[in-house]
Amino acid sequence: MTGLEPLPGVVLEWGGAHRRDLPWRHTRDPWEVLVAEVMLQRTGADRVSSYWSRFLTRFPTPAACASAPLSEVIVEWTGLGYNRRALNLHRCAVALVERHGGQVPENLEDLLALPGIGAYTARALLVFALERDVGVVDTNVGRVLARWSGESLKPSRAQDLADRSVPNGEGWAWNQALLDLGATICRAGEPDCDRCPLSTDCQWKGSGPDPARGSAQVGGRQSPFEGSDRQGRGRLVDALRQKPVEANLLSEAMGWPREPDRAERVAAGLVADGLAERVGEQYTLPTGGS
Repeated sequence: MTGLEPLPGVVLEWGGAHRRDLPWRHTRDPWEVLVAEVMLQRTGADRVSSYWSRFLTRFPTPAACASAPLSEVIVEWTGLGYNRRALNLHRCAVALVERHGGQVPENLEDLLALPGIGAYTARALLVFALERDVGVVDTNVGRVLARWSGESLKPSRAQDLADRSVPNGEGWAWNQALLDLGATICRAGEPDCDRCPLSTDCQWKGSGPDPARGSAQVGGRQSPFEGSDRQGRGRLVDALRQKPVEANLLSEAMGWPREPDRAERVAAGLVADGLAERVGEQYTLPTGGS
């Protein structure tokens, strides 16, 4: 026990009245839930909604994804950004086929052993596909927990508080409610404390230093994207989705025509990460990935 009080059941009532209608909330298929959770890593739900169904039409099962060249998965990922997630999803699909007969496992240990699957995603699969009574802690939930408790929480304390707060038999609905609460009310920049169902007993209530800063799973501000290496990586992958890129045109493809050394360095990082290949004097999308 941590000494922190579990969140009250009013969250469940609030969630029932304010639940967002997101397409992946209408399925309990583990693969479909897994694809959604990987897409939702660092990408907003509104944006993911327009890509999730399309991706599953192309890759409806782990076997379909695993048997496809990695390049096809990366092409299907167009528009979602953070292309390493496509690589991780493909590797995960390969592992599911090789280790689990093409099925998503149903225990935490096996889920955590899959490529690209961390603590949140593994527990999200248990909750949103299998309806287990465990807590999930992402950025939104971590922010709610820290503000409710009035202190910055280490990961183990946040997870313990999340687990102890889940009402028996309500794991799916409870966790959806907390995710929605963090996304729409207990927001990072402008929390709407007047409309929050936890405002009466919240230890922060929008006054004083925000305990969510630096708390478990609550990310800080990311460095600017414009002009960054991340932008160049994305531009190169986008170019490779169209056709191979000649090595002597690398800096132009990445938007840095006067920085060829930088372009070569960043491209080498993409190759090392498995998101590109260099074949002679050309860069291409990878065909493998397992």
